[in-house]
Amino acid sequence: MLNKVIDQAQVAHFAKWMERAEKIVIVSHVSPDGDAVGASLGLWHFLNTQEKEVNVVLPNAFPDFLKWMRGSKDILLYERYKEFADKLLAEADVVCCLDFNTASRAGAMSEALLASPARKALIDHHLAPDDFCKIVISHPEVSSTSELVFRLICAMGCFGDITKAAAECLYTGMMTDTGGFTYNSNRADLYFIIQQLLSKDIDKDEIYRKVYNTYSESRLRLMGYVLTQMRVYPLLHTAVISLTNKEQRRFNYLKGDSEGFVNIPLSIKDMTLSCFLREDSERAVIKVSLRSVGSFPCNRLAAEFFHGGGHLNAAGGEHHGTMEEAEALFREALEKYAPLLQYPESEN
Repeated sequence: MLNKVIDQAQVAHFAKWMERAEKIVIVSHVSPDGDAVGASLGLWHFLNTQEKEVNVVLPNAFPDFLKWMRGSKDILLYERYKEFADKLLAEADVVCCLDFNTASRAGAMSEALLASPARKALIDHHLAPDDFCKIVISHPEVSSTSELVFRLICAMGCFGDITKAAAECLYTGMMTDTGGFTYNSNRADLYFIIQQLLSKDIDKDEIYRKVYNTYSESRLRLMGYVLTQMRVYPLLHTAVISLTNKEQRRFNYLKGDSEGFVNIPLSIKDMTLSCFLREDSERAVIKVSLRSVGSFPCNRLAAEFFHGGGHLNAAGGEHHGTMEEAEALFREALEKYAPLLQYPESEN
């Protein structure tokens, strides 16, 4: 039995919108990850069973290891087809905003998103959502936006309309946003949902292989290089890895090649915090990814020092400056958060 999370009044409101809408656009955040793509395609597959005109518009490209999901070839990238995407947003009856809590996270698409006269619904699991949508389904305690989409569909009484393709996408989003169910994944409900998705005849082992075991040789060599450059602060139970544009070119970097790198240092004994700094040539910023174990608040550090946010053990942000400046800022953050950087077993 699935515990109720989403308020039933919101479910009814969303269901009424879906019933009346003819044109629906699903959007997500810049640099889409597994949850953004999985949730978007999962909802897209479901709405297609309701005989709606549905389009998924993402701000920019997503990693190759997600392109096996059915429907991925139908995703419209805003950076390539801006004029057509603007038209879709302007003519939509409803826009579903998935996996982001503020319009600015839609990147260059944010202006057209806010200008759209469509009714807007937010489905997200990040803290402190902005007030740009009429329906706000926001639950930070939930593992992923993909889980929320599953819950919403079920709450509308439409579990039977979740196809195998939709189930694969939703499972992918849940799996990737929990690091293969290694963090933010202790709630019993999550495994009941997995059981329900398995009843749709998905192959979770094959999904794992497609996502995590289909990288290039260059990616493996890049991983080895990054780890040789890792800086460890033993007294602070912290490790930092970084990747510049020059280093990315050296290893023929493709979008998504560094996925999961931030989790690796946490395999070191007594490590509490891992930080990954990556230069982003597309946006001329340093992307900051943080992962932790125990009670260390990644989201607080990300918000205070890197204009970001997220969850307790998984958060991110960015720095508009050089890699050297970002590294110096992170060291400053470590000084401030040093009292909290105790390995969980020694917290008491």
